[in-house]
Amino acid sequence: MIKASLTENIQYGEHKPDIKLLFESDSTKEIRIVFRKGQLMKEHKTSFPITVEIFEGAIDFGVAGNISHLIKGDLVALPAATPHDLHATADSIVRLSLAKSDTVQRVKSVLEK
Repeated sequence: MIKASLTENIQYGEHKPDIKLLFESDSTKEIRIVFRKGQLMKEHKTSFPITVEIFEGAIDFGVAGNISHLIKGDLVALPAATPHDLHATADSIVRLSLAKSDTVQRVKSVLEK
């Protein structure tokens, strides 16, 4: 069994979202992204499919130029190579499920662009 918490030891980044690896399983990596209202992740894409859960807050989730307003409890699955961006419209906690082959560093590099 692997245990992690989406709500323990929350740290908000002053200028950009905070990204933390919660755990790796045999098939996925589970990431927590903590946003302050107004913070964003610019448009990017991945070589692997992803699943995004809005655990707390609200996110404007852009996919290829179309924006969906996602709120607590919403889930989104994206195939590989789909351009997307996230803009927090409230303080938010987002769970990101990555393929085992994907890397946390790739996710963090989105914030460096």
